[in-house]
Amino acid sequence: MPTLAITNFNIVLSVLGGWVSLFGLVSYLFKENFYLSEALISLLAGVAVSPPAADLVRPLEYAGTVENLHTITLYFSRLVLGVQLVLAGVQLPSRYLKKQWKPLSILLGPIMAAMWIATSLIVWALVPNLSFLHALVVGSCVTPTDPVLSNVIVKGKFADHNVPKDLQRIIIAESGANDGLGYPFLFFALYLIKYIGDGGVAEQGGARVAIGLWFGETWGYTIILSIIYGATVGWIAKELLHWAEEHRFVDRESFLVFAISLALFIVGTCGMIGSDDVLACFIAGNVFTWDDWFRLETLDDSLQPTIDMLLNVSIFLWYGAVCPWSSFLHNSVIPIYRLIGLGILVLIFRRLPFIFAVRKFIPQIEEVRQAIFVGFFGPVGVSAIFYLYITLDFLKTLEVDGKPRADVADLAETVDVVVWFLAICSIVVHGLSIPLGKLGFYLPRTLSRGVSSASSDGRDAGPSFTIGSRVATFVTGRPRYDSNSDDISGGGGAAESSTTIARRVFRIGGTIIPPRQEGLFSMPGVSSNASAVGGLDGELSPGRVSTPAPAAPGGIAGRSIRFPDEPPARTSGVVVGSDQ
Repeated sequence: MPTLAITNFNIVLSVLGGWVSLFGLVSYLFKENFYLSEALISLLAGVAVSPPAADLVRPLEYAGTVENLHTITLYFSRLVLGVQLVLAGVQLPSRYLKKQWKPLSILLGPIMAAMWIATSLIVWALVPNLSFLHALVVGSCVTPTDPVLSNVIVKGKFADHNVPKDLQRIIIAESGANDGLGYPFLFFALYLIKYIGDGGVAEQGGARVAIGLWFGETWGYTIILSIIYGATVGWIAKELLHWAEEHRFVDRESFLVFAISLALFIVGTCGMIGSDDVLACFIAGNVFTWDDWFRLETLDDSLQPTIDMLLNVSIFLWYGAVCPWSSFLHNSVIPIYRLIGLGILVLIFRRLPFIFAVRKFIPQIEEVRQAIFVGFFGPVGVSAIFYLYITLDFLKTLEVDGKPRADVADLAETVDVVVWFLAICSIVVHGLSIPLGKLGFYLPRTLSRGVSSASSDGRDAGPSFTIGSRVATFVTGRPRYDSNSDDISGGGGAAESSTTIARRVFRIGGTIIPPRQEGLFSMPGVSSNASAVGGLDGELSPGRVSTPAPAAPGGIAGRSIRFPDEPPARTSGVVVGSDQ
């Protein structure tokens, strides 16, 4: 007998598939017309199905334990970052990292360091009872700019119309490279905490051992090895694909999916050897299309953007469900009013002042407003959550007898609350910035133009909102046509007259629609001197005659609907309001 199987797996699949399908129905409307990012919309959908709301998706129940939930979120973030960064590397033109090494070195060197220090100082100032060394850990998690959220300003109609191509590419390159380069900033603080945080009681060696591990393990094994490994794998993959395509061994489907399968391979192998899979994926993607062959071959294909969209929607739906929303209000490290102030200050001072200061050294930034644009849009997102769980995993190694060391007892909660809150702030603010900016730019201009046009030509625009005052009397009805003439009957002394009905028109509110210019449009039975309906202040005078206009070439005489590129229709002299 059939039974219901309402399991967590079935619910998660149903919610994910249903949401992707529903969002797909209106995706163009939201993304290209309203400029809303899929990340923000999916995050809100995740909140709606999370345990505090509809309780459809229960991540903790599905994972079993908090540690398992952290592991799932970490691996999911690794997967999304790996695929996204390979695709980001593939998008860049031939030898881009080599050609643009000077501006990239500025963005990835002094700018990242300044962002790290500035964010850490703000966190140190606003989080009570937090040491500066611990603040460096929090600051390092949100230092990298997120490549997933950067898509909203480098792809789509807004980017095509407002962001130059060179600026788009430098943003892609920076957001791709600095994700992997977050490791040195994070582990500089973590190693110091491990060896000198408690005064050297638990770990021997002090700062000398910490700095040695930072140079050896972090820079040597994690960063340099990942760069070499990513470049090697990307080059070999490019040559193999060239060879297979020349011998016609590869079909189109496998050719298109090759970059995505390359990302999965690098994430898995780098994860096994413990290197920086995020940086390796970006380097591999750029080397893979070093000669621009693969990028140009797949320029018009939609598989990669489709996978990109599917991963974006999925990861932010999951983030909305797993985010510790209640901890923002109820935690033991920072009150909510300080948390809100922290989010505002980080969004303003984390990146914008430093990009503005070095704008003259980055050729892609040509204007002050472009510097403000690049400085503001440095979003915090998937990469911050990735480094958050890297930090939590490292803090587990600092336990003594199954309990956290006294000096890091509150650090895990601090990192969890602050990083999640900053990520949510960035997703919301950067997701709404473009539509709100567009609204704020166009709405005042539209209203001011409407108000000025309504009161132009020395005419009174009428009361702002008067309902029921009589405006005009129009003569409506369908005029008859003479079978042997293109003119309306009654206009040239024809035998037949048109049947008309007088109707009163009343004003409902003021108008912001400018009046039509005389002679550009003429309705049958209405004077061409009349203004728009909402702008008339008195009744149309009986006996006023519409001005005849020549017929449109090939058009239909007397047609009331005309397209903008057509000349006015030819009408005969129909007397408005007269007794014929």
